[in-house]
Amino acid sequence: MPITIADVAARAKVSKTTVSRVLNGKGELDESTAARVRAVIDELGYVPSSRAVGLARGRTRVVGMLVPSLTWPWIGDVLQGAVDVLETERYGLLLFTCNRGEESMRQFGAQVSAKSFDGLLVIEPEGTLDYIATLHRRGLPVVLIDDRDQTSGEIPSVGTTNHDGAGSAARHLLEIGRTRPLVISGPEKFGCTQQRHAGFASVFADGGHPIAEDRLFVGDFTFDRGAEAVHTALASGVEFDSVFAHNDLAAIGAMQALLDSGRRIPQDVAVVGFDDIPTAAHTQPPLTTVHQPLREMGEAAARTLLAHFEGTPLPNRPTVIPTTFTTRPSTVA
Repeated sequence: MPITIADVAARAKVSKTTVSRVLNGKGELDESTAARVRAVIDELGYVPSSRAVGLARGRTRVVGMLVPSLTWPWIGDVLQGAVDVLETERYGLLLFTCNRGEESMRQFGAQVSAKSFDGLLVIEPEGTLDYIATLHRRGLPVVLIDDRDQTSGEIPSVGTTNHDGAGSAARHLLEIGRTRPLVISGPEKFGCTQQRHAGFASVFADGGHPIAEDRLFVGDFTFDRGAEAVHTALASGVEFDSVFAHNDLAAIGAMQALLDSGRRIPQDVAVVGFDDIPTAAHTQPPLTTVHQPLREMGEAAARTLLAHFEGTPLPNRPTVIPTTFTTRPSTVA
């Protein structure tokens, strides 16, 4: 049978409360009594429940993380960044997904009520922002990893430069002589879609090549929609010499459709994505893309939360980590 706190108390001839105080470092204790309790703990090999000790200290040393789904191609990089920081500081991670919709959120809510974690990192599942904001107002420390660039500023967040990143893609295409891009956007309601389109379109407009309406396709960040946009443009006779997709998955779909139609990449059509997911370096040809600092965003969010646990106020403005541009053979042969 496992050794219990009662066994330690009986062997040390003290109360269970005294043993608890020794374990948690709370209350004034005679040093000889504390030493005797620690000696018995070592002798019996007693290992206290980390959860029980954490609750007694008012801290679980566990961070919750809420994400839409683990199937998103870039979630793993953000998650790894957060885990690297948490494990270094000896915190655990309790991961929640929204794969089952309302049922998943009910289970998540039960863990919030049980105070199973000290704070929360969030990649916002669609439609949950108001609920997350309510939890934050009620005292749960929250840091949003803001891939959609649509927060009001109420919740502390870590984001990136969607507008400038898309602008760098536009400048690259103009530098290599491509003036008629086909643009495959993300969902219009997302802030990141609006900023990526604005950043890209403004550079082309300033260069004297405004984006024509027939070369703008609203997508959904999927491979299939990227391929569909290219097939539709080709069938409609839309002339384009390049593709800018608002994410890598749609860009890869566009590349497949171009190759299926006999177009050469980049000789006939240059292709640029956004994210720099691991697959981007291994497409044929490898994909030029805007690199989102995904792992760095996870690290920064975790550090922000842990600093708050140590007394640093949560920031009242977003933490912004800039994008960079990665050139590969999908634009430059």
